[in-house]
Amino acid sequence: MAGAPERPGEFELIARYFAPIAGAGGLGLVDDAGLLRPARGYETVVTTDALVAGVHFFADDPAASIARKALAVNLSDLAAKGAKPEGFVLSLALPHGWTEAWLADFAQGLAQIAGEGACPLIGGDTVSTPGPLILSITAFGSVPAGRMVPRSGARPGDVILVSGTIGDGALGLQAHGPGKPAWVARLGEEHRLFLADRYLHPQPRLALAAALQLHASAAMDVSDGLVGDLAKLLKVSKAGAEIDLDTVPLSVAARAAIMADPALAELAWTGGDDYEILCTASEREYLSLIVAAEAAGVALVAIGRVTDEGAVNYREKGRARSFAQGSFAHF
Repeated sequence: MAGAPERPGEFELIARYFAPIAGAGGLGLVDDAGLLRPARGYETVVTTDALVAGVHFFADDPAASIARKALAVNLSDLAAKGAKPEGFVLSLALPHGWTEAWLADFAQGLAQIAGEGACPLIGGDTVSTPGPLILSITAFGSVPAGRMVPRSGARPGDVILVSGTIGDGALGLQAHGPGKPAWVARLGEEHRLFLADRYLHPQPRLALAAALQLHASAAMDVSDGLVGDLAKLLKVSKAGAEIDLDTVPLSVAARAAIMADPALAELAWTGGDDYEILCTASEREYLSLIVAAEAAGVALVAIGRVTDEGAVNYREKGRARSFAQGSFAHF
């Protein structure tokens, strides 16, 4: 198009914006592959997530926030497995209207979260697309052999715990996005900004990885909603559960939102985008897990117990509670 600013080609783009982020395993991003060397006696954990504009984030969200979220959700998966991040690869499909200013901000946000998570870029691919922005990250971590924490390890009698606070991400989506519901206007600005930030910038609980390795029987991160993700964990563990919803930890901002609109309590429990850790531990280990988590700077709260295979029974204020839809679903 006449008058359009000249943009770098693929190889110059990689050299300018992504090679500076790359770790030693990226080989300068001039090869067709990266190289990881797990230490002797360790195993590699692999996770991947794709994010699409209009589905996982708003197209006009800050580029740095989009980048942070893309890597953070993968780091969250590694944390839930008790894994130490080792590196990641990025596939980036840029829409026709991308600008260098956008890409520079994206690379800055990516570099920041990669540094915080000690997870360097080691490779990837960049392409153009006539559709929306799409990015996919595959992250690699390491655990001592045989010590990865699976989803499938929950056993009857285990205590069910969750980190941080639940519901902030789903409430933050409404507080941040267009067409804000009426309750947002009744929320104080400090609470609205807190919830929006929790949606935009997930906080992977990497500090919990070592404690989970030592004490947890099963774990996963809460990406699609506490209720739905707990159902997934229990299904593969062939177990049921008793859950006291009154013990589910909520932030001050989430409580304020629920006071403004009590129906939001269900959204908090089912809405997703929290990226907190949901885990189980035996009666013998769960207090040690809580103490180890506290020492790592992360709060873990017990919300129920695993039962024999069967239903998940939820109670709120002493009464049975059920949910029409337990979590977000793409299909």
